[in-house]
Amino acid sequence: MAFYLAMDAGGTNTTCVLADDERELARTTVGTIKRMRASAELCKANLEEALAALELASGVKMSAVKQTCIGTAGETVALVADWIRAEVGARVGGDLLLLGDVEIALDAAFPGGRGVLVLAGTGSNVCGRTSDGRLTRAGGWGPAIADQGSGYWLGREGLRQAFFAMDTETPTLLMDAIFEAWKVTSLGDAVQHAHAVPPPDFSKLSRLVVDCAEQGDEVAIRVVQRGGEDLAELALVVMDRLRRWEEEATGIPSRVMCVAVAGSIMAHVHKLREAMADALHTFDPDIQVLPQPVDPVLGALWRARNQ
Repeated sequence: MAFYLAMDAGGTNTTCVLADDERELARTTVGTIKRMRASAELCKANLEEALAALELASGVKMSAVKQTCIGTAGETVALVADWIRAEVGARVGGDLLLLGDVEIALDAAFPGGRGVLVLAGTGSNVCGRTSDGRLTRAGGWGPAIADQGSGYWLGREGLRQAFFAMDTETPTLLMDAIFEAWKVTSLGDAVQHAHAVPPPDFSKLSRLVVDCAEQGDEVAIRVVQRGGEDLAELALVVMDRLRRWEEEATGIPSRVMCVAVAGSIMAHVHKLREAMADALHTFDPDIQVLPQPVDPVLGALWRARNQ
């Protein structure tokens, strides 16, 4: 019997599944194993915790694994990829396939098939695939450059807009919520905290931005809506490229794309997901947006089984 290991290694959590050819045998979630987000020591401890939990729950040793597939953001960054290959390779048998997190999510929605996937969690990314298997992406350049609509982006943009609201004397709940979250009592302390080295984890502010939006705060609502609209714009960029490729290959008009979503922000921030869908439908009412987020680790499992 063959055994397969699948991992969705996000910036905050890592979801792991051990399976055979027919069914899932064990599943666990631990902290991140992404070296851009945590120290080598913490990533190693999280990895060992995950593998031990899978072995305990399934009775299967990691040395018996035939194929592993791991999806993570930053898979092309040496710090991330080299660490994962070395540490997982030293503890797990068989071959290892390392892919982007958005690619495994795409396979969870459309196994090997045509479609567009919008991922928004701690980070964000958009990926699409043509009917003949060509892949393309937009966004996903990390928090310092892009990651539109992600948890990190929501937190940092919420902070920016809170200060802009103060400058323009616009009422908002955001500043008080940020003061409470950061345990500061003055603007000077907040500015100092925001510019600390290393910087604070702005993704932790995303929850309060969403909470303020749900309470009707107009500043927070605009932040959430903009996150969804920015992701829709990236999805349209990907769709346009895919359609152009398909039409060049076939000589006939390309069909409308189907869009799936994944990630904690897409799963839990309904206003952002709705803003993205509304923006897509404004451009083309025929675009289908799947109603439920997909489970990316199942895409990694599909790839492991079919590698």
